[in-house]
Order: sequence, then C-alpha cells, then structure tokens
Amino acid sequence: MKIKNDALTLDATDLKILKALQEDARQTYANIGKRLGIAHSTVYDRLRKMERHGIIKQYTAVVDGEKAGLKSITALMTIYTDPKESERVAEELSKTPKVLEVYASLSEELLIIAKVVAENQEGLHEFIANSVAPMPGVLRIRTSIVTKKFKETPFSISNDADKLHL
Repeated sequence: MKIKNDALTLDATDLKILKALQEDARQTYANIGKRLGIAHSTVYDRLRKMERHGIIKQYTAVVDGEKAGLKSITALMTIYTDPKESERVAEELSKTPKVLEVYASLSEELLIIAKVVAENQEGLHEFIANSVAPMPGVLRIRTSIVTKKFKETPFSISNDADKLHL
C-alpha cells in the first residue's frame, strides 16, 4: 500500500485482505492474517488506512428482504432530463430512501437511471407522480418493474487478488 498525493494505491496484500473481508466481515484480524500469512497488526493497520481513505465505506449485513418477509417491488426508472438539470435531478433522487441506486448515462441523450423500491405498485405510482415527475428538468420517465431477479451482486475483489473483479 502506497500513499502519494493523498491517494492510496493498493497492492496484492491489500486486495487479499479486502477479499477475505468481503467473504466474511466478522472474522478477526488474526484469522485474516493467519489465512494470508501476515501479522494481525498488518491487517489492522492496512484496514484502518483503507477506512481513512474511503476505500472501505462501511461494514454491514446483507439482508435478503424476501426471506426476511419484507414485501416490495423493484423498478428501474429511466428519467429523461433537460441536460442543464440532470445533475440536480440525480442529486435529489439520491436523497430519497426509496431510491437504491442512481446513475447518469450519456447515449443519444443524457439519462438518469434509478433503481427504486416501493411497498407495492400504488406506492411506486405515488412516488413517481408526486416526487419524480414534478421535479424541474424532468422531461419524461420510463419505468420498468422487475418481475424476476436472476443476479444481483455487489462489487467484489476477484479470486485473482491482483485484479479487481468487475
């Protein structure tokens, strides 16, 4: 791990530590160190540096909402905007708890793509009609309700710890 101009460059050991942490964030520094053949203090020091530099954003539990009995629907919204307003629209959407992800995409037009959850179709409709459509700069909204999830994977470090898995 190297720090240059306040930017952190990860080495193979850092990536291996991150991969181990992604597999089980509850394991001890000693356990990670033992698996990787390094001292637990090295694991601790490197993790703290990655936390300070924002590489590790948080430690959390991944909950399967369906198995936990939470009923909801997921929708993907494509929001066509006035180019002058797109950043503001994206920032406003990002503040909303129902919105899980927000992306900007530049194809033939500048689009905002948002992943949204709602308790039911009526709740989704109300959210779009009362919160998204009235935003200044929103020109058109195309909504697709997710009917079946085949894969949903968060970013992870690959098995080849020298490379990021995208």
